[in-house]
Amino acid sequence: MSSLFSLEGRTALITGGSRGIGRMIAEGFLQQGARVYISARKAAHCDATAEKLSELGHCVSLPADVSTREGIDGLLAAYREHEDSLDILVNNAGAAWGAPFDEFPESGWDKVMDLNVKAPFFLTQAAKPLLLAARERSGRPSKVITTASIDGLSVNPLETYSYHASKAGVIHLTRRMAVRLAPEGIVVSAIAPGAFASTMNKDARDRGDEIAGDIPSGRIGVPEDMAGAAVYLASRAGDYVVGETLVVDGGVTINR
Repeated sequence: MSSLFSLEGRTALITGGSRGIGRMIAEGFLQQGARVYISARKAAHCDATAEKLSELGHCVSLPADVSTREGIDGLLAAYREHEDSLDILVNNAGAAWGAPFDEFPESGWDKVMDLNVKAPFFLTQAAKPLLLAARERSGRPSKVITTASIDGLSVNPLETYSYHASKAGVIHLTRRMAVRLAPEGIVVSAIAPGAFASTMNKDARDRGDEIAGDIPSGRIGVPEDMAGAAVYLASRAGDYVVGETLVVDGGVTINR
């Protein structure tokens, strides 16, 4: 049991790792012994976060825009300058867009779907050789974890049409990729967060006490909640969890 949740000797690449959910996951992985590489579109933020997280262990900044194939290829080329295999890929980079139904723009659809749905698929596809190399090296499954959302499971009052659709798509994409890749030793799963304070979830960040009243657990999520879920899926403990979406929301979804 002492090694069940260990990530010692494992490498991880986390998109959207400079803040919010991605940073929480990065911290948890570092504390469990992984070598962590974080990516984000804004280089200054990514570099600053990696410098801070390096106090916990090996953390390197690899800025990139994974919403395009060029960005994906550039990210993996930069990663290969440091490592020749990849144990854990976390597809966490995401975007949201809100607008009334009659005014919702095509740009708000394309931006969100490109980053939230297309990027996880094509990054996983492009990273497959690295994931297989890690499987061969370690004799253990490699992991792909994608950040979904409880908004992909149920509807909230916000008019975030492309976000809702994208996160529902990610949940089903997780299942489809999991079935395809499990026989090759790559385990795919997802996490569906509820209210965690972040730049994307400003309500949880700015009105946490108020929002807590609608959560059965009586509080919003804290970094340890997200880190624990991600470490579980990434470690030996989660090797037999294939294609599932782990809901981490304090009971919100089942209470709606």
